[in-house]
Amino acid sequence: MTLLSMLIALIVERLAVRSPQWQLVSYLRPYLSYADKAPFSVFTQPQAGLWLWCLLPAVLVTLLLQLVDFWLFSLLVNTLVLLLCMGCWHYRQLYKKYLNAAARDDQQAAFLSMQQLETDAGISQLQLSYGQRLVWLNFKYYAAVLFWFAVLGAFGALTYAILRLLTEPATYIKAVDSDKTAEDMTQSEQQATEQVADADFAPSSSAESKAAEQYEAADSAANTAAEAQTGAERDLQQLKARAEQLSQSIALQQRLTAVASDLSHWADWLPARLFGLGFALVGHFSRASAILLSYLGDSNTPAGQVLTDIAKAAEPLPEELLNCSTESCSLVQLAKRNILFFLALVAILTLSGALS
Repeated sequence: MTLLSMLIALIVERLAVRSPQWQLVSYLRPYLSYADKAPFSVFTQPQAGLWLWCLLPAVLVTLLLQLVDFWLFSLLVNTLVLLLCMGCWHYRQLYKKYLNAAARDDQQAAFLSMQQLETDAGISQLQLSYGQRLVWLNFKYYAAVLFWFAVLGAFGALTYAILRLLTEPATYIKAVDSDKTAEDMTQSEQQATEQVADADFAPSSSAESKAAEQYEAADSAANTAAEAQTGAERDLQQLKARAEQLSQSIALQQRLTAVASDLSHWADWLPARLFGLGFALVGHFSRASAILLSYLGDSNTPAGQVLTDIAKAAEPLPEELLNCSTESCSLVQLAKRNILFFLALVAILTLSGALS
């Protein structure tokens, strides 16, 4: 059942999964937003409560599979979970833009596409070539998800995918930029203050011109001023509430990202070395295996650096081909061969009875 779910999910993801409804981030964003709202904010205020909140979807899916013990239902749910966890249409579109730009020799467009991919994925701290960035994303969205699904089922795949998304800046891209909001708030305060000042001045000007003859007009102007002042105060209160909400969202994002980065480091440690072994077997074995052995007991080097160094050794290319379409396509093909190797390994374990 594990292998069948993997194969169906990989085929469907390649052919049909393109809309935002098939991307896990589309559901994770609104789900995380409830962590700041009552009554859930009381539960998520402690760090342990926040992480239980993040793990809750995976726990619920696992309980559902345990309660409904029917093979067809399990197959559908597992396949759906894999589709959501592997959905990376945004990055695939950026990769296609890069290839199209490289095909028409538009170096600036190609650079911008890869720069956006690097920024959205949060891998700017790693000095990676274009091809190595694609290998790392292939690992994060396909290889590691399949590994944890094979080990822990839907719970493992969903938990890993949530950790991965919490470390990516693109997950929080829908939030309004705090600096822009502060600037808008300042402008709105100035406009509201001007409205109040004009409204306060209107009755005074009317009273000074013809106080006795236009008493009714002055009274109407005073009412208008009061309404304008009330509306301005209401707008200011709304802006301040919005600014406070954004401040809480930024604080939540920082808490999530800090712990998710540490947990993701350990979640990537074992699969990075396993798929590094796969790179050695499907690529240049002697060079890749030497790099793999040097990282085997290293727990400090980021998994992205480990995996991309092994991939670079497994697919040796001249230096002049770095950051060009040839290097990118070669390393992507290497990553695909590695996925096929892992599926073959899962098939052997399934036939031997080690996996269900």
